[in-house]
Amino acid sequence: MKVRGLRSNSRLHIINTTIISLILLIGAGGVIGVAQADETSILAKSIGAALAVGLAGLGAGFAVGMAGAAVASGIVEKREATGTLLLIVVLGEGIAIYG
Repeated sequence: MKVRGLRSNSRLHIINTTIISLILLIGAGGVIGVAQADETSILAKSIGAALAVGLAGLGAGFAVGMAGAAVASGIVEKREATGTLLLIVVLGEGIAIYG
């Protein structure tokens, strides 16, 4: 079975969301850092935390999307394996929750 990649509209949406999020986080980090003595440290921490959470969420989205498509086709072929197959999607969602 061949799995196709993301369409160009989806890729563009992900890229735009990432860029806008980074711009907003940099601005928010600057505002937070105005009252602090060491603005660079707070900005770096804010960007690091944002990247950690954002990239984990992005990875989880890809995991759930790809696994969900595979699980849907697996359930169609073998209905009695539904519980086992849904476990695969749940593992991807766990990354999103704890990421």
